[in-house]
Amino acid sequence: MKLKYLSIVALLLTTTIGCKKSFLNTEPTQFTTPELLGAAARQDPKLLNGSIAGLYTTMFSTGVGGTTGHDDFGQKGIDIYTDMLQSDMVLAGLNYGWYSNVARYNASPDFTRNEVYIPFRYYYRQIFGANNLIDILGGNDAVPAEAGNKYTMGQAKAMRAYSYFYLTQLYGKEYGTGNDKLIPIYTSATQVNRPKGTTKEVFDLMVKDLTDAISLLTGFTRSSKDQVDINVAKGLLAYVLSARGTTADLNQVVTLTQDIMNAYPKTTVAQLYFDGTNAATAGFNNVANPSWIWGVDLTLAQGLNLISWWGQVDQFTYSYTWAGDPKTIDRGLYDAIRADDIRKNQFVAPTATSRRLQPTGKFWAPARVSGGQRFVETDYVYMRADEFYLLNAEAKARLNQDAAAQTALKSFLTGRITDVSYVDALSGQSLLDEIYLQTRIELWGEGKAYLAMKRLKKPVVRGSNHLFEAGATIQYSDPKLTFVIPQAEVLNNPNLNN
Repeated sequence: MKLKYLSIVALLLTTTIGCKKSFLNTEPTQFTTPELLGAAARQDPKLLNGSIAGLYTTMFSTGVGGTTGHDDFGQKGIDIYTDMLQSDMVLAGLNYGWYSNVARYNASPDFTRNEVYIPFRYYYRQIFGANNLIDILGGNDAVPAEAGNKYTMGQAKAMRAYSYFYLTQLYGKEYGTGNDKLIPIYTSATQVNRPKGTTKEVFDLMVKDLTDAISLLTGFTRSSKDQVDINVAKGLLAYVLSARGTTADLNQVVTLTQDIMNAYPKTTVAQLYFDGTNAATAGFNNVANPSWIWGVDLTLAQGLNLISWWGQVDQFTYSYTWAGDPKTIDRGLYDAIRADDIRKNQFVAPTATSRRLQPTGKFWAPARVSGGQRFVETDYVYMRADEFYLLNAEAKARLNQDAAAQTALKSFLTGRITDVSYVDALSGQSLLDEIYLQTRIELWGEGKAYLAMKRLKKPVVRGSNHLFEAGATIQYSDPKLTFVIPQAEVLNNPNLNN
């Protein structure tokens, strides 16, 4: 990737935008090289707080994918891309046109489109920031002696792996242990114009980074949920290993997910949907929810409004969904939700006069006034415990441990579905298919169904309410479901295909 490598002073200025004022007021300016800053950080680990906070701020800031588009706002913007590629999220209106190229599958194979550029730029920006921190702290093999620096190194390695993981999913059709060329790999901020690495190389790097992060973050107590801690690192490693999918990997996934399940409860029935009386406790809008592992507490100070996940998805936020570009659940998926499943209440039921199927029972600004939230202060979720209850069942099913997988799935579904006994009749592929279905239902709108589709190699079947290609079946390996490397990288990196 062609990057302009700035001095350390310029780097800190760019990576701390949006950080707390207290840090900006005390930012050191006398350290002009990574070596000097690294030496100072060994004495005062707080010097690096702004840099690691900058990585987290980038996750929800606008324009971090290098454009002025109203679909460019960090991780949650990319979550909408993946939900639309996988097609459980439907673009149900075209008044403004955002996401129409993704929904039409026009963007995926076209390297000139901003939609394929935004994720590439965003994740490599995160990798560059993480690499700078790792360089400052001594490089890839260093283990800082001071506890604060050790925790910063663990967070940086986890953030680097997080970014590479999403790049492998979005820009790779097949991945895991093969030697096919995938994406450029950068492990230092001093590297430029790297060629594509193999899938094996990038997966080996992610596994090492996350294994290191788990060790480095042992004993770390974070001050807020936007920070990576040991459970976030374990969750990311579980996703990476599930995608690679060897027998040894899946056995490790069972262990990792069990650790997370021991640490976090699943989302309760009272928190799952709005029943007309529980607006204060239900809904996916508050990072304080005990089942949320990783998320950000958004406040008015962050200045998010039209250009935000809430603006693009929520009927109760003044922005695109409210104004005429609603995002709805795929009709086929909605119909597959059992009648005795309370999660069906997360969506507007279709009637003779309404086919909206909007998620107004799952996601809403707390006042529940249509178009009422002008400036966003409802929170973003990046990871919650329920993902790993389901991933635990999935890993057991993939290991042919049907009885254990049935038990795990039934335990998770109890409370969500009135009668879970139907699971007892499932085995083999039918059991795995049910786990995939429940993953799609549970995590609708959270950007995770695409990851499940890729790792399980499942086809996309578009329901009748899609504006484009309704009823189409698209194989997971179809070029429509994977982004091409963007034009800017092709033109600026002469070593890309070496």
